[in-house]
Amino acid sequence: MKVLQPSNWPRPKGYANGVAARGNLVFVSGVVGWNAQEQFAGNDFVTQVRQALLNIVEILKQAEAKPEHIARMTWYVLDKDEYISAAKEMGVAYREIIGRHYPAMTVVEVSGLIEASARVEIEVTAVVPE
Repeated sequence: MKVLQPSNWPRPKGYANGVAARGNLVFVSGVVGWNAQEQFAGNDFVTQVRQALLNIVEILKQAEAKPEHIARMTWYVLDKDEYISAAKEMGVAYREIIGRHYPAMTVVEVSGLIEASARVEIEVTAVVPE
């Protein structure tokens, strides 16, 4: 994977402006912070982020993909202020589960998610090298 970073732009923190990759594409639909029994790990944002990231890693394994193969993430959050205020704690969980791999990333504030108790839903595209 090649990170796309214009030389005259400041380096973003926690994501990449763009990524170029070749290989087997893996698409992970929106994942929420519940366990295999569809029970939420908790009601707070960071607990749900942690579980959603663990779920994503588990799904990626089915395609022999690893966190470092993630090329793009889209986060759907109910409250952007909640996302921003949880940044430090969320960053710890992210680095613990995904590592220091920062793909292209978008965060979108939405009015609701299909799962009524969900605070966040994360969608991923990964590219496994051939």
